[in-house]
Amino acid sequence: MNTQDNPNYSPAVIDMITVSAEYCLFLEKLITSGTTRRQLLEQMTRLLPLIYVKASLLPELEEYGCLLPEAVTEEDYDEVRQSVWRLLKADDEYLEVFTPDMQYSEGAMTHTISEDLADIYQDLKNFVAVFADRNDEAMHDAIVKVHDNFRTYWGQCLVNVMRPLHDLLYNKAENEEDDVIEDNT
Repeated sequence: MNTQDNPNYSPAVIDMITVSAEYCLFLEKLITSGTTRRQLLEQMTRLLPLIYVKASLLPELEEYGCLLPEAVTEEDYDEVRQSVWRLLKADDEYLEVFTPDMQYSEGAMTHTISEDLADIYQDLKNFVAVFADRNDEAMHDAIVKVHDNFRTYWGQCLVNVMRPLHDLLYNKAENEEDDVIEDNT
């Protein structure tokens, strides 16, 4: 099958790989780059909507049944989560109002921006890593997996985390210092 007929190389998939790689690289660079809080907020409020649109445009494919590797380790996940937390600190936690468990909860339900961004990172990084190996069947199944996970989990997570990110950038940012992650290693 030539690349023109292969859904792995469709414009929608290439766009998704591009924006996913940019998102992952930005979060990985938080660990050592001296990124400011404002830069984090600006970049996330720009990239997350693009990721949402690009994921929604992925082709509907049937799974081949390939065993896909997990590129993100628990340590990788935690480094990303901690890096985001160090910039947001007290503003990391937000009230979650759109969750099915809310109807059974007696109190407010909270989520954290750092964990939500790390959850999205984990799925997108695993997706990008499969494409780096250039195995057509695995790439095909990676598209199926990232699209399914978008529909069932992290797509809702993405739209939920946009609300507090928007609020921090446009409503709270003017009165706060622009913190920088300090390397604690």
